[in-house]
Amino acid sequence: MAVLLILLALLGAPLFAVIGASALWGFHSEEVDLQVVSVEIYRLAEMPVLLAIPLFTFAGYLLGESGAPARLVRATRAWLGWMPGGLALISLIACALFTAFTGASGVTIVALGALLFPALLQAGYHERYTLGLITTSGSLGLLFAPSLPLILYAVVAQQVDLDQPVAVDDLFLAGILPGLLMIALLAAWSWFSQPAARARHRFDRSEALDSLRETVWELPLPLLVLGGIYGGYITVTEAASVTAVYVLLVEVFILREIPLRAVPRIARESMVLVGAIMIILGVSLASTNYLIDAEIPTLLFEKIRGLIDDRWTFLILLNGFLLILGMMLDIFSALVIMIPILLPIAVGYGIHPVHLGIIFLANMQLGYFTPPVGMNLFIASFRFRRPVMDIYRATLPFFFLLLVAVLIITYWPALSLTLPGLD
Repeated sequence: MAVLLILLALLGAPLFAVIGASALWGFHSEEVDLQVVSVEIYRLAEMPVLLAIPLFTFAGYLLGESGAPARLVRATRAWLGWMPGGLALISLIACALFTAFTGASGVTIVALGALLFPALLQAGYHERYTLGLITTSGSLGLLFAPSLPLILYAVVAQQVDLDQPVAVDDLFLAGILPGLLMIALLAAWSWFSQPAARARHRFDRSEALDSLRETVWELPLPLLVLGGIYGGYITVTEAASVTAVYVLLVEVFILREIPLRAVPRIARESMVLVGAIMIILGVSLASTNYLIDAEIPTLLFEKIRGLIDDRWTFLILLNGFLLILGMMLDIFSALVIMIPILLPIAVGYGIHPVHLGIIFLANMQLGYFTPPVGMNLFIASFRFRRPVMDIYRATLPFFFLLLVAVLIITYWPALSLTLPGLD
């Protein structure tokens, strides 16, 4: 049966159908009433934190349709452009922030690539470097709040029977330092590898203040999300609601950059992504329950423990597995399929669930632009009209730098666990 399901997946059967079929077959073989699958899908409605996913997604799509990307680039350039390597740093920060709110790295490449690519070339950065920077930066925001993968990891991890709780706000804090480490490494590489990055530009006070006034409506967004959650004023779900309403009012009624008639189309497009996530998540919860009832993670842990008794060896093998996984699956599918299996095994080796989440997402970031099938490679090839092989070569230095960052994140748990107070 397992071989048949794998063949169906390889032949292009929808992922939710393959996962659902595996859950149905598993419960049937254990003589459990198959209604349990529909009960698990219905149980999604009882998860308050799950409401954050459609709300943050809708807000991100609205921002992508508005003039917010151009304002973000202008403001960061005005305030950071005077620094050595300032334009490269601007690109990294702008892409990370935009991906964090939209939840889609491909959208970042399309939306910000048109602004950043000519600006970097005009400033004297090499074309290959510029292609690599933008392609790589598209996935940097996955570790920053309110990234959808961070929320989804918490939702899936909460369904696994663990002694250590996994809270969304802990993951939001845990991703900050690892995300900043990645940005710092890429910024340093820019300074050392690009002569244009060492040029200093005069700080223009009037331009900086003008760009600040232009972004006055977008600047409160991070404060609404992070300040509200960690100030204890609102929950993650309430923060998502406030963000969606705020962005809708600003972009449609105050700035009027999005016509009111376009809102239903944007809502529909954003909910297509959410629907795909939800249906995969629903059947995966049923599959997770079967795995737990059958004690499959425990059996796997015992077998792996017989071969690998050292936590550090397990972690390096885990990184290799996750890199391959990131090349084959999109991040949402990888989360809901693999976390229920990997999380109990990792906890058995003494790895904190929050630390595992950051390791998992950091590896998935690399998967977005890892040859031969990294999704961002093809999006960048289409967006910039360059052969995919050119994009491959352009991203290689960035891949190895971020691989170093992933190893640091993996073997230095305090980097992820200090801010949430879990160390």
